[in-house]
Amino acid sequence: MTNPFRSEAEAYRFVVGTLVYFGAIALATALGGRWWGLGVFVVASAAAVWLVFRRGERQAPPATVVPTQGAGDDRKRVLVVANETVAGAKLRDRITAETAAQNASVLVVTPALNSPVRHWASDEDGARHAAEERLARSVAELQRLGIDARGEVGDADPVQAIEDALRTFGADAIIISTHPEGRSNWLERGVVASARERFAVPITHVVVDLDAEAATAPSGV
Repeated sequence: MTNPFRSEAEAYRFVVGTLVYFGAIALATALGGRWWGLGVFVVASAAAVWLVFRRGERQAPPATVVPTQGAGDDRKRVLVVANETVAGAKLRDRITAETAAQNASVLVVTPALNSPVRHWASDEDGARHAAEERLARSVAELQRLGIDARGEVGDADPVQAIEDALRTFGADAIIISTHPEGRSNWLERGVVASARERFAVPITHVVVDLDAEAATAPSGV
């Protein structure tokens, strides 16, 4: 099923708005009786319908984003976007293949994902620290393989993280890494499809199954 929300923030606003809507009706009914409750229901419903129509009028297809060009050299620039799969062997192999043909520079962006409760509480430190640790290990491994790589923690919304990176990194190719279908929040939210619609850069989607990689890894290492 396709996720109707364009971002986690939009989903949070919907949940909060729904709670306020029903809470106001219940409170009006408890304090003033059913007619007060009915009145609040009518007014709140009318306001909700108006907001939906207004949102539809304002909403327009997002403009295609063209990345900022590089310094003019012939280096290939590859933008990699991954969170928990950032250290996956399949992703690492894809990056190696993407950069093998010519001199290349890689920017690995890891969105600092957070739980809804911590997001509402503005507690981003834990999510950012975990993302930084995964990112550091991945970048170190790429550098060990001789790849010119650096990393940065990006926005919690991966599509926004890509847009932010493209403002300063003139990517020639983008690699988005996710968990397999059924276990990937990014795929459920349509992140790969949204990125392909929004960004004028070739995008490769790499599926990393960390459980399968762990099961086939040599034991005793």
